[in-house]
Amino acid sequence: MELINHVPTGNDRQIYINPERDVPAEAQAVHGITTEFLKDKPVFAEIAPDFMDYVADATLVIHNAEFDLKFLNYELKPYGYKPYKMSDVIDTLQMARQKFPGSPANLDALCRRFGIDNSERDYHGALLDSQLLAEVYLELLGGRQHNMLLSDNDTSVSSGDDKNGQTTSKAKVERKLIPARDFAIPEDELAAHKEMLKQLKDPLWEKMSGSED
Repeated sequence: MELINHVPTGNDRQIYINPERDVPAEAQAVHGITTEFLKDKPVFAEIAPDFMDYVADATLVIHNAEFDLKFLNYELKPYGYKPYKMSDVIDTLQMARQKFPGSPANLDALCRRFGIDNSERDYHGALLDSQLLAEVYLELLGGRQHNMLLSDNDTSVSSGDDKNGQTTSKAKVERKLIPARDFAIPEDELAAHKEMLKQLKDPLWEKMSGSED
C-alpha cells in the first residue's frame, strides 16, 4: 500500500506469484496459500517491471527488512535492477526495538500494544499485513497526529481483481500547491515605522533591549 505524508492514498497493490515450485507445508501453514492456487499466476519475471514502476523511488517501509530484502534482491538481480540496501528502507522492527527495548516486537504484539484491530489476521497476507503495518508505523512515529495533513483534496478510488489474481486499488490524488508569498516590507513603510517609534516616550522595549527597533 502507499502512504503520502503518512496518509494512506488507497493506491494499494497485491500480486500473487507462481513460485515455480511446490509450496512447503510449513509455509502454507503461515500464509494459507496452496500450490494449486498459485499454479496459474504470473511468475516474477512477468510482474517485475510493474512492481518496480509501482515502488519507483519511494522509501519502502518493511517489518524485519533485513530478512525480506534478501529475498527481494535475489529476485531482482537477474533483471538488472539495483539491489536495495538497509539504508534505503525504513525497518519498523528496528524502530520498535529501539522504542520498546526488551518487549515483543512482532506485528501482532505491536498491534496489541497500540490497540490496532488485527482480528482478521488468521494468516500472513501481504495486503492485510501492509495495512496493519501502516497503522503500526504511524504509531511508532508518534501517533496519528504526527502529520496534520489528514486528507487529500481530490481523491477517487476504484478497486478490483484481475485475471492474474492481482488486487488493485488506484487513487487519483491531486493537491493544490500554494506558492510561497513574499512578505518583504516596503522601504517607505520601514522608514515611517522608525519615525513613529522616535515619537514614543520611554518605550518598554528600550528598557529591555536598549534598542530603538
